[in-house]
Amino acid sequence: MSDKPKIHKLPNLRRLVQRLRDDLRDNTNGGSDFVLLYAYNGTGKTRLSMAFKEAGKRKRGVARDTLYFNAYTEDLFHWDNDLSNDTERVLQINSDSNFFNGFKELAIEDKIRPYLNRYAEFDFKIDYENWTITFSKGDANHIKVSRGEENIFIWCIFLAICELTLDGAEDEAYSWVKYFYIDDPISSLDDNNAIAVASDLAQLLKRGTKRVKTVISSHHSLFFNVMCNELKKTSHKTYFLHRGNDSDSYTLRATDDTPFFHHVAMLAELQKASESGKLYTHHFNMLRSILEKTATFFGFNDFSACIHGIDDEVLFARALNLLSHGKYSDVATLNRTHFLK
Repeated sequence: MSDKPKIHKLPNLRRLVQRLRDDLRDNTNGGSDFVLLYAYNGTGKTRLSMAFKEAGKRKRGVARDTLYFNAYTEDLFHWDNDLSNDTERVLQINSDSNFFNGFKELAIEDKIRPYLNRYAEFDFKIDYENWTITFSKGDANHIKVSRGEENIFIWCIFLAICELTLDGAEDEAYSWVKYFYIDDPISSLDDNNAIAVASDLAQLLKRGTKRVKTVISSHHSLFFNVMCNELKKTSHKTYFLHRGNDSDSYTLRATDDTPFFHHVAMLAELQKASESGKLYTHHFNMLRSILEKTATFFGFNDFSACIHGIDDEVLFARALNLLSHGKYSDVATLNRTHFLK
């Protein structure tokens, strides 16, 4: 038997969705409870999550079967900043979405608050008459939380809904959910929160393997690795997802026995970017990530140890520090020169 990892080549998005749903077939027929996907930004992870959801609607006699968390989930909320009086800022909820089916009846606040207390230091109140959320911190009421705090609050809402789904009776609001599809939940959080979020998510999902099957996709290598470790004793499949340049085809490479394959893939992606000259800020983020992991492996305190001794060592270290936190997606000509060196 070959030791080479299994590779699935899918000609289009629909076939990719079919592959994932087949992996999540009934356990008695060889199916898994979890599929973990590692993929770069720009691969089409969000598009894939929506296609997976839509595939559930095409089943005969099924209106929907997938509860998802992705970039569109945040669009279910928007701020009313009270521009006239500047006193009562509220987060408006799109109450027409199935996402909020059981909020009022199922005491969702009691589920959200324990999760929120792990990650944040503010409180909230839901007004079900107007479908708004107000936030408070200490003695300050009707505050506008930061973008990062808003993101973690929405994530905690999703966790609470997952808990209701996994614990609920068949006649309750989320009994239609057969799959969770979770795409990049912690893209804006630091590494400490990435570990906590991954661990909490895994513990919750493992409670419901007989009830719901799950796809998790991420470009965040630390989050991905923690999820792999947390779920390694469950029935799962782990893949590196790649889409060819200017192509609608996809490749799924099994990484069950090689969980760090994506680091090699990152190097290949950087090499391709340097050869094409099409460099963006996220390429500097990838390079820094590789150098930091290499430094950790060899016991160094800083990634700059990996470039010690080269010409313009200090310049390159400073450039990488600056460019990996840049606000612009495109990269100036001088910065391209630093990257290529």
